[in-house]
Amino acid sequence: MGTQSPLQFGIQTVTKLTITLILVSVLTFSLVSLSPISPINAYIGQSRLQISAEQQEMIIARWGLDRQPIERFFIWGGHVLQGDLGRSMIFDEAVSTVIAKRFLASLWLMAVAWTLSGILGFLLGVLAGIRQNSLFDRSIRIYAYTLASIPAFWMGLVLMVFFSVYLGWTPISGASPGGIAMADVTFWQRLHHLILPAATLSILGVAQITLHTREKMIDAMNSDYAVFAFAQGETRAGVAFHHALRNIALPAITLQFASLGELFGGSVLTEQVFAYPGLGQATVEAGLKGDVPLLLGITLFSAIFVFAGNTMADLLYGIFDPRIRLQGGTDQ
Repeated sequence: MGTQSPLQFGIQTVTKLTITLILVSVLTFSLVSLSPISPINAYIGQSRLQISAEQQEMIIARWGLDRQPIERFFIWGGHVLQGDLGRSMIFDEAVSTVIAKRFLASLWLMAVAWTLSGILGFLLGVLAGIRQNSLFDRSIRIYAYTLASIPAFWMGLVLMVFFSVYLGWTPISGASPGGIAMADVTFWQRLHHLILPAATLSILGVAQITLHTREKMIDAMNSDYAVFAFAQGETRAGVAFHHALRNIALPAITLQFASLGELFGGSVLTEQVFAYPGLGQATVEAGLKGDVPLLLGITLFSAIFVFAGNTMADLLYGIFDPRIRLQGGTDQ
C-alpha cells in the first residue's frame, strides 16, 4: 500500500468515523426501541397513580414517544447534526452537560487505570519473556491467567471488603467526602477516593497486556537477529533491551490503545460497585430508567472515545516505525 498524505489520512479517518457513528446510532436506537423498559413508566415512577391520563399523554408528546420509531430516529439524528443530543429525562439537563460532568470524573479513573495497567503489564510481560519457563515466568502466567477470568465487579468487592471494611484505609464509595462539593475537593481527597476503583481496573487490565507482551518478547528472543547477537557475546538482558524492545513496543501500543473499549466497559461495573459518579454509572442509570436521549448520547460519545484511541495508535505508529508512517495503521 502506497504512502498516504496527511490529507488522505484525514479524509479516510473522518469517513471511517462517520460510518461508525451511523452504524452505532442505528443499532443503538433499534435496541433501545425494542427494550421492554417503558421510558414513560420509568420516568413517572412510583407517582404513576397520581397522574391523569391527560397528563401522561402530555409527557408522551413532550418526549416524542407518540411518533413511530423511524420518525423519532430521524428527528433525533437531525438534532444531533446540529449539536443537540437532547435532554436527559432523569437528570433534567442537556445530555451534553450530563456527559461532560460525568466524563470528567471517569477521566480521572480511566486515565490512572489505563496508565498503570499499560506500564505494569508491559514490564511484567518483558521480564517474563526474557526469563521464559523460570519460576518468575510461571508465576506471572498464573497471575495473568487468573486475573483474565475474574469479573471487574468481583475484584472490586474483594478490594472493598479488605481495604475499606477490614483495614479501613480507603473510602467505601463516592468520589469525594460526604458533604463537600466537587469544586471544593482537594487533589489528595480525590486521589484517596480514586485508589480502589483505579486499582480494580488496572489490576484486571494488566493480564492481557502482560500475556501479549510476553509472547512477543519470546518470539523476539528466538529471532535470527537475537541468535546473532548471542553469538557475538551479548547477554539476554542486552539483547532484550538493545534489540527486542523496539520490535515489541509497537504491538504493545496497539493493544494498549485498543483496550480503551474494554476499559470503558470495565468502568461501568467498577463505578457501580464503588458508587463512583462517573459516566459508567450514568450509563447504567440511563438503561434501567429508560432515559433514551442520555443512553444514545453516551453510546455515541463512547464510540468517539474508542475511535479516538485507535486513531491515536495509528498516529503513534510512525514514531516507533517510520516505515508505516501514515500508511493507514492497522489497515495496511
